[in-house]
Amino acid sequence: MANWARTHLPTRDSLEQSVLIRPFAHLVLRADLWRFNRRSVPRGVAVGLFVGIFALIPGVQLVGAALLCVPTRGNIPLAGAMTFLSNPATTPFIMLASIALGNALGFHADLATLNHLFTSGAGMGAWMHWLLSDGAPALMVGLAIIASVSAAAGYCVAALVWRRMVATRRRKRRLRA
Repeated sequence: MANWARTHLPTRDSLEQSVLIRPFAHLVLRADLWRFNRRSVPRGVAVGLFVGIFALIPGVQLVGAALLCVPTRGNIPLAGAMTFLSNPATTPFIMLASIALGNALGFHADLATLNHLFTSGAGMGAWMHWLLSDGAPALMVGLAIIASVSAAAGYCVAALVWRRMVATRRRKRRLRA
């Protein structure tokens, strides 16, 4: 996992050169946002899951996660890695689940039209028309709820994994001594 992260995630130097990040470089490139510690790791996981699920646009996800890590003091590399949860294979399932959740909460989005858009390979104009007509409220509410629940669960799991790693290291250190 660490090797994959090193090869696929942006480095501080590549972010420094990015045109999108350059105006915010003094905020995003702070050293404390790139360190792995017990507070920044769960925050980074939560931010990455929230942004990765709520903002389903790939370029916006990494930039949004990096910028949201500034006020939350989350770990930027982990936040970037967590945005990859929503990818072309998982995005349709996330959208369907969020629309179903939005419909269950009283909003109305026509799933037959959504299915037709998927199967017909509709263009961006048709997607925007559907989204702006009846799909937006159900989709946005569903995405917000799923993203929030995923972020909370990710925070808890990351905190538990961090504690377990620290306990295992301490135990090994005691056994050696």
